[in-house]
Amino acid sequence: MDILLLLPGSIFVLILGASIGSFINVVAYRLPAGLSLLFPPSRCPHCLNELKPYDNVPVLGWLWLKGRCRFCKSSISPRYPVVEGITGILFLLIFVIFQISPITIGYWVFCSWLLALSLIDLDTMTLPNTLTKSGLVLGLIFQMVLGFVQGGWVGFAQHLMLGMLGVVLGLWLFDAIAILGAIAFGKTAMGGGDAKLAAMMGAWLGWQYLLVAAFLACVVGVLFGVIAMALSGRKWGQRMPFGPFLAIGSVITIFVGEAILSSYLQLFPGR
Repeated sequence: MDILLLLPGSIFVLILGASIGSFINVVAYRLPAGLSLLFPPSRCPHCLNELKPYDNVPVLGWLWLKGRCRFCKSSISPRYPVVEGITGILFLLIFVIFQISPITIGYWVFCSWLLALSLIDLDTMTLPNTLTKSGLVLGLIFQMVLGFVQGGWVGFAQHLMLGMLGVVLGLWLFDAIAILGAIAFGKTAMGGGDAKLAAMMGAWLGWQYLLVAAFLACVVGVLFGVIAMALSGRKWGQRMPFGPFLAIGSVITIFVGEAILSSYLQLFPGR
């Protein structure tokens, strides 16, 4: 891509991603509470005063207000600008790597769904069906569009099958893990929402990259658990949301999954 187009395009994408991140914050707060995502407009959760348009500028609005409501001076969680910044950076990285393509738009949508689900899981230990099911459908649509663009109707059918196999594998694999975990530990080891999220991931990534993402999620989850136990005295076996780790595994797979899978296959050249 021409450098003269890359710079302004990157700035636009960064702003777009941060703006989407602002809406993701709204989804994470309102969806579990059963509130409308559009009405009323953004307001302080403490004094209920409607925010000014310039207070809603992603990241900068929080900095201008020094992390406090303009009206009641209540503290505003730093999570809001952090999510906006992360979304903007993710959008920018995807744009730089995949440039202007259906893959870029698709991965923007995928990462947005993953972020919203991760935040909700952190807050409520649940993964709403409305997001996992809609994300699954969008993943299959992404596969069909990508397949048609790359290989016509043959590619359409191949990618649709790839996504559907990923959906089935995600459900079966994580349902099996939940059942075996319950038998081994005598208690629920994994929620049903995790299997649905894995199915959604399979729709977007296909069955092979779903396995890569799931493996990475387990590695990150174990590392986080060990660190949490060492730093905070958290007990082994204590419940924690697994959705964010699945999301992290998916994002890593988007960027380096092909390299990981290729390296693994080179270890078994005859397979």
